[in-house]
Amino acid sequence: MSATLKLAHRAIGVEVRRGPYDAVVDGKFVRSLNMNETIDIPVEPGHHTLQVRSGRNSSRIRTFDVADGEVASFRCTGKSILPVFLLSFVVPSLGISLKRE
Repeated sequence: MSATLKLAHRAIGVEVRRGPYDAVVDGKFVRSLNMNETIDIPVEPGHHTLQVRSGRNSSRIRTFDVADGEVASFRCTGKSILPVFLLSFVVPSLGISLKRE
């Protein structure tokens, strides 16, 4: 059997970075994710890494464990408070927020 990674691209209000994001699981591109879209990615049970990228901007790499039949849910957004948004021009890994739900 397998497990599922659920990834949503959602923001409340205005988001500057609205383009499609690339989902990268265990260092490999899986598929693109558009604004207000949720995707389900089948993964093997165990330990995994997840990162979301859009051009030079990315999220920090998140690790997660998922058991057989379980669902690991994450939400990503390009929206952030002004100081973090400005800092993301110098540190691209702050450009996208990725949080486990």
